[in-house]
Amino acid sequence: MKDLIEIRWHGRGGQGAKTASLLLADTAFNTGKYIQGFPEYGPERMGAPITAYNRISNSPIRIHSNIYEPDYVVVVDDTLLESVDVTAGLKEDGAIVINTTKDKEYLNKVLHGYKGKIYTIDARKISLEALGKYFPNTPMLAAIVKVAGIMDENKFLEDMKGSFKHKFAKKPEVIDGNMKALELALKQVNEVQ
Repeated sequence: MKDLIEIRWHGRGGQGAKTASLLLADTAFNTGKYIQGFPEYGPERMGAPITAYNRISNSPIRIHSNIYEPDYVVVVDDTLLESVDVTAGLKEDGAIVINTTKDKEYLNKVLHGYKGKIYTIDARKISLEALGKYFPNTPMLAAIVKVAGIMDENKFLEDMKGSFKHKFAKKPEVIDGNMKALELALKQVNEVQ
């Protein structure tokens, strides 16, 4: 991992992009990294576009602003591709990770010729298989960990199990499904060639 990684998340209210960015911050912190995880939104409601951010570093972070030139972008909802410029400022030596089943031609068109790496994952399929409901944030969290190489995958899974035990203390029946979603996502994120 390079010294500072900046990530911008695009999603819709209620899809868990903010929660995923905060879980990523917690997990990176637990592995000894310096972190920031914060959302940017106003009085949005369910379904409205939202943005969240992460900074992860091996040394103290002295920047306290939004992220305008991210290394990575995570798109939780592919319907945003046509209404939000998700590649704005995205570094070409980074990558974009998109929850989609759309083909390469479509992605090239809506990403305005972005020259960096493009990764896709079918978070809907994974979520429905592992959880029985559509919660895209859990697979997207694993996808960005894999693509950005933020931490060892086994450490990530181990830490997330602890986080889920705490987060779902009153609903322990959902822990195994969330863990399965993470494991499947780590295996199913694909680079678009």
